[in-house]
Amino acid sequence: MITRRSAIVAGLAGAALPLAARADSRDPQAQTTTGPVVGVRREGISVFKGVRYGAPTRRFQPPERPTPWREPMRTTAYGAASPQRGDEANQSEDCLFLNVWTPGGDAARRPVMVYIHGGAYSSGSGSDPLYDGARLAARGDVVVVTLNHRLNVFGYAYLARLAPGFEDSGNVGQLDLILALQWMRDNIAAFGGDPSRVMLFGQSGGGAKIATLMATPAAQGLFHRAATMSGQQVTASGPINATTRATTWLKALGLTPDRATEAATMPVERLLEAQGAEDPILGFGGLYFGPVLDFRTLPRHPFYPDAAPLGRSIPMIIGNTREETLGFMGDDPRNVGLTWQTLAARLSPGVMRIDITPEAVIAGYRAMHPDWSPDQVLIAATTAGRSWRGAVIEAEERAKAGAPAWVYQLDFPGELASGRKGAFHTADIPLVFDNVEAAGSRTRGPGAQGLSDRMSDAFIALARDGDPNNAGLPRWHRYELPRRQTMLMDVQPRMADDPRGDERAFFSAIPYIQPGT
Repeated sequence: MITRRSAIVAGLAGAALPLAARADSRDPQAQTTTGPVVGVRREGISVFKGVRYGAPTRRFQPPERPTPWREPMRTTAYGAASPQRGDEANQSEDCLFLNVWTPGGDAARRPVMVYIHGGAYSSGSGSDPLYDGARLAARGDVVVVTLNHRLNVFGYAYLARLAPGFEDSGNVGQLDLILALQWMRDNIAAFGGDPSRVMLFGQSGGGAKIATLMATPAAQGLFHRAATMSGQQVTASGPINATTRATTWLKALGLTPDRATEAATMPVERLLEAQGAEDPILGFGGLYFGPVLDFRTLPRHPFYPDAAPLGRSIPMIIGNTREETLGFMGDDPRNVGLTWQTLAARLSPGVMRIDITPEAVIAGYRAMHPDWSPDQVLIAATTAGRSWRGAVIEAEERAKAGAPAWVYQLDFPGELASGRKGAFHTADIPLVFDNVEAAGSRTRGPGAQGLSDRMSDAFIALARDGDPNNAGLPRWHRYELPRRQTMLMDVQPRMADDPRGDERAFFSAIPYIQPGT
């Protein structure tokens, strides 16, 4: 059984350790505000893995800076990931670690590209092979950072209205990210980075975390560019809904609301298992835990009723993939032999996540695209009505506010395990990291490396100059209304006005509330 104490001990065991006396003096070193660290030099890039940016966490409490050390710490192995369901390796509540790839710890003051991993606030870490920053750092002469922070109930269980002493519990995962950004402000120059040119980029839940940070006062001034990839956060979880979810979770733990404090000492496994309770707001699936409109850390919704003023001056890329939901449901056996008669059952409220009848969706698509198959309608409708909507809203709100945004749609296909191809959710990650040949990449084949060159260069340009335009792409125009200029990322990228405009207009008639919030 993993207790809170044993999890912390395990995390410490996997964290940075005192430097052995036999260490090579040629190994790269950096002096941080909490102590010296030593990494490894590989193919012209200095790599520091498992650098501690926060102390071992106190459950449901804001993060704290680490205790300083004097002896050099060897940082050559990834630190622990936040506790989560699934098969993520090396989990611990002591998970506030980051990783750095840099061409050199000199005074070059390179742009800094900080990747925030996805996983819908509930899973993942910064150590996936697709996130290895070596090629990106070398390609653009930039500093690349990935990081871990608290997830699911450990990062977002809102207990503030149930027990004293947990006022910040609904957003401690976001506070972890802010602490990491403060660490970069204070330390990244020691790794050759420029603290005045910090760019956040993230996919799926990582993009949503970034959108939330753009509305968070404590994050103001800590980052200066942003790029979200299939990840948006129009609204945060309301405090009443978040309390209802916390109460449901406590009930699954066998606790009444007045016993909420007991969750702070229960075994990790029990807390995670209880997340499987049916969500009382959505009415299906496990419990959703994400940022909360708590009027402490987060005083307003990120993109409702408009783009948060705090983030408007930050140049931003907003991206999506053309067949997002192919990554979630493309290989579902229920899609085999799909007909117009069976499609309605597949377009259930739990799949569409907006208040519209399946019959209306089918009729709309058959009128717009009479040549499409039921399977094509399933993927297109769930993408346009569920996954793409938030990205459209964010781009439109920034355009209304005159805030700079460059929008892309990935059209280049990846390949699922079944062999089915399409531009599915996550397909742009290896392209942006210049890691199309890395383990786990499903975006390969003719044209993949060429597109990766263009996309990674565009992200590097945004980090460097605050504008993604570079020699590898056609002129990338800012997103403006009513044209809705969008870069279609394919073997030959090109600009288009309002791509999929018919689908966008169809779903714009349906009120949108971000799923989970």
